[in-house]
Amino acid sequence: MLQSVADLIQSTADWLFVPVLVIVLFGTGLFLTVRLRVVQLRRLGEAIRAFFGGHTGGGAGALTPFQAFMTALAATIGTGNIAGVAAGIVSGGPGVLFWIWCYGFFATSIKFSEAVLGLTFRQARGDQVQSGPMYYLRDGLRSPSLAMAYAVVAGIAALTTTPFTQTNSIALVMNTQVGVPFWISGITIAVLTWLVIIGGIKSIGRAASKLAPLKVGLYLAGGLFVILSFASRIPEVLALVLREAFTTHSTLGFGIFIAMRYGLARGLYANEAGYGTAAVAYGTAQSNKPSQQGLNAVMEVFIVSFVTSTITAMTILLTGAWASGLTSTAAVAQAFNAAMPGFGGYVVAFCVFLFGYTTLIGWAFYGEQFLEYWLGRRVVMPYRWIYCLLIPFGAVAKVNLVWAWGDLMNALQIFPNLIGVLALSGIAAKAADRKSDA
Repeated sequence: MLQSVADLIQSTADWLFVPVLVIVLFGTGLFLTVRLRVVQLRRLGEAIRAFFGGHTGGGAGALTPFQAFMTALAATIGTGNIAGVAAGIVSGGPGVLFWIWCYGFFATSIKFSEAVLGLTFRQARGDQVQSGPMYYLRDGLRSPSLAMAYAVVAGIAALTTTPFTQTNSIALVMNTQVGVPFWISGITIAVLTWLVIIGGIKSIGRAASKLAPLKVGLYLAGGLFVILSFASRIPEVLALVLREAFTTHSTLGFGIFIAMRYGLARGLYANEAGYGTAAVAYGTAQSNKPSQQGLNAVMEVFIVSFVTSTITAMTILLTGAWASGLTSTAAVAQAFNAAMPGFGGYVVAFCVFLFGYTTLIGWAFYGEQFLEYWLGRRVVMPYRWIYCLLIPFGAVAKVNLVWAWGDLMNALQIFPNLIGVLALSGIAAKAADRKSDA
C-alpha cells in the first residue's frame, strides 16, 4: 500500500520536475540573466574578490555576511551533490555534466535575485530577523495569500523530509563504509543537530562558518587527487561529456534528451535555485547592501554547480566507476578508492556525513522561518525539538515515500516563489548595477 502511494506521489513529482519545472526554471534563469545583464559574468570578479577577502557587517541582522553565506552554502551542499549527481550520471550518461553546468550558469541569476529580495524585504529588529520568500510575496508583491501558501508548503516540506532523507543517506554510508549500526547513527546525528539548532540562528551560523569550508575543502582536496591521478584521461572524458550532451544517436544508449533531463533535474537538486531558501539565509546578514548578498549567492551557485558537482561527476567518469553497476555514494566511493585504495571510501563517508549534517542544521532554520510565519513565534522551540526527535527515524526507515513526498513538496514551493522573483525582478536588476549599493 505504502509503495503504491509512494509511486503515485513520485510520478506526480516527476511530471512536475520534468518537464514542467525544468522548463519553468530554465526559462526563468534565461529571462533573469538577460534582465540582470548577465550579472553572473559582469560581476564575477567582484564576487570572487569579496569571497576571498571576507565581508564586514554594516546593518541590522543576526549573522555576519560571511556567516550568512556559509549558512546558505552549508544547507545547499547536501548529500545530493554526491549521491544525486552520481546517480544522474549513471542514469543519464556523461552528457549530464554539461547540462548541470548549463543550468548552473543560468540558475545563478535566480539565486542572485532571491538573495537580493530576501535582504530587501526582511523584517529585522536588531539581531532578530525574519526572512524568506513569504516577506517579498507579502510586502513586495502584496499577496498575503501567496505568501501563506508558500510558508505552509515549504514549512511542511522542511519538517517532513529533511530529517529523514539526509539522515538516511548519512546512516547508509556510515553503515556500509564503517559498519556503524543505523540506529546509532540516527541518535548521534540527532544529538549533534540538537546541540546546534537549539541555540537558534547564531549558533547555526557559527557552526556553518566552520563546517562548510571544511566539507568543501576536504571534498575538493580528495576529488582533485582522484582527478590528477587519472589526468591523462581528462581530454577523453571532456570530449565524451560534450559529445553525449548533444548527440541524438549515442552508442552508450543515452542521447541529448536523456542527458538534458537528468542534468537539469540534478542541477536543480544541487543548487536549489528557485526553492527560495537563499532569501532566508542571506536575509539574516548584518548588511544593508542587497547586491553584496546577491554576489555571495553567485559564488554559492558557482561552488555547488562548478566545483562540488563537477568533482563528483569527473571522479566517477575518469575512473570508470559510473559504468561499474554501482550508483549513488557507492560509485563515488569506488572512484576515490581507485586513487586512494582502502582510504578513499572513508573520505567519501566523512564528506557525506558533513554534507548531510550541515544540510540538516541549515534546513532546520529554513523550516523554522516558514513555520513561524505560518503559526507564530510560539512554534519555534517545539519545532526544534520535534525536528531533532524525527532524525533517528530517518536513519532506520525506508524512505521511498519520504523522498517522493519531498520531491512533490519542493516542486510545489517553487511556483509561488518564482512568481514573486519574476514580478519583482526590477528590484534585482537595480541591485545588479554596481552603483545600486553605493
